[in-house]
Amino acid sequence: MNDPVEVIGGGLAGCECAWQLAERGVPVRLWEMRPKRTTPAHKTGDLAELVCSNSLRSDDPEHAAGLLKREMEAFGSLIIRSARHAAVPAGSALAVDRDRFARSVTKSLEIHPLIRLERREKTRLPVGDAVIATGPLTSPEMSRALTELLGGEHLYFYDSIAPIVDAEDLDLAKLFRASRYDKGDGDDYLNAPLDRDQYLAFHRAVLDAEVTPLHDFEQTLFFEGCLPIEELARRGVDTLRFGPMKPVGLRTPDGQRPYAVVQLRQEDLARSRYNLVGFQSRMKWGEQKRVLRMIPGLEQARFARLGQVHRNTFINSPVHLNRFYRLKARPRIRLAGQITGVEGYLESAATGLLVGLYLGLERSGVSAPALPITTALGALARHLTESSSKRFQPANINFGLFPELEGGRKLNRGERKEALVERARRALVAWRDELAHGEERLSLDGLERDPTEPSDLIEVVQCAG
Repeated sequence: MNDPVEVIGGGLAGCECAWQLAERGVPVRLWEMRPKRTTPAHKTGDLAELVCSNSLRSDDPEHAAGLLKREMEAFGSLIIRSARHAAVPAGSALAVDRDRFARSVTKSLEIHPLIRLERREKTRLPVGDAVIATGPLTSPEMSRALTELLGGEHLYFYDSIAPIVDAEDLDLAKLFRASRYDKGDGDDYLNAPLDRDQYLAFHRAVLDAEVTPLHDFEQTLFFEGCLPIEELARRGVDTLRFGPMKPVGLRTPDGQRPYAVVQLRQEDLARSRYNLVGFQSRMKWGEQKRVLRMIPGLEQARFARLGQVHRNTFINSPVHLNRFYRLKARPRIRLAGQITGVEGYLESAATGLLVGLYLGLERSGVSAPALPITTALGALARHLTESSSKRFQPANINFGLFPELEGGRKLNRGERKEALVERARRALVAWRDELAHGEERLSLDGLERDPTEPSDLIEVVQCAG
């Protein structure tokens, strides 16, 4: 069978999936409705446009997100390669110049000989092999098609976008450069320190600010990892100070620890714009300007983008998906990305990678087992398929999704992380060796490479193709 696989959605999951398939010799039709039809969050027609943060989370190899990146690199991930090429300083995180990143992904897919890019909306479910990766902002037409197939309404939660400020209007005399615990180059962030009185006044202003109302018939349900600052402020006077405004790991130039800190992470290589880290908001825009200009150094700030809130749609994956991301109701259709109930850019791309890998192997006649649940990729699939269907909620990759370590020896936190990472590496090697009785080979150098070295694409001997 050499009919093209239809991949619907040009976000991170759809792009990674299309790349994995095409690199394994499978033709792809990639559907993206933008720019003809846009969404409330997108601004361009580029594929893989980042609409919230510009960070793909930690790049520490002993962090769950860092481990996931290295597993993806072992499979030749387009998203991680493009992110490293477009990286901007962000301490121990992998953050990108979002325009450069999206252009890189778009170009790679546009020139691939096995990928045909359709710049129009797909409103019906395909009849053949297909991947639905329409993301959290799935169009009403596709959402209805999925609802008719699966029965019942989708689950949903509200996600928020952080503001971005122009650098030229910041008062640098009131800010200082530093990374938490001097990670990265030690000066990757701009920091706005607040004393106690400034913090209390800011907290009160956030509480008093007028917010954009949600629809009366919809439950106010936010993802815990991306709460608006207004929701955090309502949980107590110190919640912000122990959350996005925490001062730990930071000292002012005179050696003092601030009472609270707002961190600004650069958006582009030119350092012309910065986003307010963790400052997702649904305050009305006029209120946002007033409140955020209370932050020292931002009194004259101009905002390239203000915070906003949007509804994210996802299905009840434990009911509808199997470990290979197939829909139980129609196995030739697979889902990938945030519509499955993963949260975050990295996790969305990871599901697209796995769907492309599994389908590519299947098309080549290879019967592959699911990746072990002791790997980061496998643990993510485990969350989607084995969680309680009654309490299912989106999740980022974290070591809490992994099975417990075997053996009775008690480990400290650092030792436990090392053991989980080493177990994941061994499990991936074993999976590779089992695949096709060892006839297909996969380089796993990506699990061991130093992320600070030049970021060339990891050489991969493809599993199929």
